[in-house]
Amino acid sequence: MRIITLSLLTSAALMAGGYAIPESSINATALSAAYIANAHGADAAYYNPAAMVYNVDSELLEVDATYIGLSSIDFSGTTGNYSSKNENFLVPSFHYTSKKLGDNGARVGFSIVVPAGLSKRWSDVPAVYSAEEFTLQTIEFNPSMALPLSSTVSLGVGFRVISSSGVVKASRTGVYSQDMTGDSVDYGYNLALMYKPTSALNLAATYRSNVDLSVEGDADLIYLPASFNKNVPVSVSVPVPAVLNFAASYTFDAGTTVEVIYQKTFWSAYKQLNFDYTNPTAEAVFGTSKPKNWKDTNTYRLGLTQKYDKWTAMAGIAYDETPVPEATLGYELPDSDAWIVSLGGRYQIDKSWNIGLAGLIDMKQSRDVQNSSINGEFSNARAYLVTAGIEYRF
Repeated sequence: MRIITLSLLTSAALMAGGYAIPESSINATALSAAYIANAHGADAAYYNPAAMVYNVDSELLEVDATYIGLSSIDFSGTTGNYSSKNENFLVPSFHYTSKKLGDNGARVGFSIVVPAGLSKRWSDVPAVYSAEEFTLQTIEFNPSMALPLSSTVSLGVGFRVISSSGVVKASRTGVYSQDMTGDSVDYGYNLALMYKPTSALNLAATYRSNVDLSVEGDADLIYLPASFNKNVPVSVSVPVPAVLNFAASYTFDAGTTVEVIYQKTFWSAYKQLNFDYTNPTAEAVFGTSKPKNWKDTNTYRLGLTQKYDKWTAMAGIAYDETPVPEATLGYELPDSDAWIVSLGGRYQIDKSWNIGLAGLIDMKQSRDVQNSSINGEFSNARAYLVTAGIEYRF
């Protein structure tokens, strides 16, 4: 009889519903990722490549580092009261945009970011049966190009290359043990369209394609009832979902810019999780396909930017829906709807250098869950971000 399979790559850094991480620059962290129509500077290469054509006619380079702190998640239910472990990470990012290329004003850009990630560890029974450790690391290389179609309309295109690696551990004393590692390189694209009907008003739409992480690796498996103890090849596919954004920003005479964003994330691509083993015994015991049936989600973002002489102040707020239905929610990702608030600023040192610092808190709502494996409440889930960086113009 098959045992319940793990859920590789489904616990999150909890920066957004599911396991997406949308904050990959100073501005994005400071504005709760309400940063598309008003994207400018080096990080426009990632957030809205169509906006690169409106950058100053210089080469721009930004290097950032983001600290991510995940609080423990408390569980209270029929199986007892216990908590997951705290997690801490340091995530780098890099953005570059060129000056105008020729007379038509085209630009090129390049970003290196972490678009998704996870880490969730439990040490109590029964959570360790499926989520003793879940870790996913990704890095995206995203070259892009912007083309002006007219004096008010521009188009951006990009190519996504995502490298991923994961670790999954679970065990049940006297029954089974699983220790799996794997990696992959997968591809996608992104598009952007921007319209500037006036100097103050920006309208934009961006789309990042779905990328299926086709992870392949090895699994050390022990199943004592069948005296099975082997290292076997394993593969699994999990999506980094497509994302569609519609954004508008308006800049007032006093230097105040307000941006609103509606974001649709197509999490419904995640229908099931199926580990494939080449070994027949491993496939029979550990290879059960696990339904996910995630749903598409809506996120609403509001950002406020105030420019002074050398200072720029920013603040943001967002409401983010979870894609995880109650029926398939587990210890590996006890996700829920969240409120996000943020604050940050930049300082222009001279005509070439500016520095910035931003902070964000992601506050998950408590969630009661009653399904085939869990009966209880998850609460006190929080994520904290601090991003620091520097931009150079040359």
